[in-house]
Amino acid sequence: MTLAVPEWAGEVVTEIGRPVAFTTVSGAHLYGFPSVDSDVDIRGVHVLGVREVIGLRTGPATLTREGVRDGVELDVVTHDLAKFARLMLKPNGYVLEQLLSPLVITTSELHRELSALAGRCVTRGHLRHYEGFARGQWELYEQTGELKPLLYTFRVLLTGIHLMRTGRIEADLRRLEGGPDYLDELMAAKREAEHEAAAGVVPAERIATDVETLRTELAAAAAESTLPDGLADDVEAAMDRIVVAGRLEAG
Repeated sequence: MTLAVPEWAGEVVTEIGRPVAFTTVSGAHLYGFPSVDSDVDIRGVHVLGVREVIGLRTGPATLTREGVRDGVELDVVTHDLAKFARLMLKPNGYVLEQLLSPLVITTSELHRELSALAGRCVTRGHLRHYEGFARGQWELYEQTGELKPLLYTFRVLLTGIHLMRTGRIEADLRRLEGGPDYLDELMAAKREAEHEAAAGVVPAERIATDVETLRTELAAAAAESTLPDGLADDVEAAMDRIVVAGRLEAG
């Protein structure tokens, strides 16, 4: 399946009703295994102007929208610039994946500035994000037996290992190394149906063993990582300058 930004995505962004720093496609499309019935996850940052943050009535920190476009389910979420910036300063791999997604709908100078600072926000602390995310998806797989949470489990673990070893975000499962040799088979099966069961594709015992092996590799990669334990002293100040400039630009 060819991954591409839907032609109508830009029109959806205009309906957000606020200045937008960037919007990208996240979810299964970014991870490399969308299904024929996958929804389109649009993520991004809107910018509240000064007037919307200095008074008693402040603008929305998060905007959400759901709907259907050309038969495709939409899930649109944007955070205000300051909220997104605070999330970047935490060990939150999810927002970094959204920011650096190659499936770009809209971009700006503000997007480029945030992206340039993203690498300095990566620390060994991101281990907790990827461990926790993988654990939650594995528990969901054990409850449902579906391919989707199983592929998410593998994707999250391999992204975390790659980040600990290289300091770079890679969210596309097809580009990540070190996974079991049956991942292509799992992805092919999921493309036919979003909630297909994993039973019969790969023995459950082998899956459990491979997931545990990758958990161990993630912990080892973090222990051996050259990433810093925390943010450098000037990172928050740099982020603050970006937020202030974005606010003033929005008016």
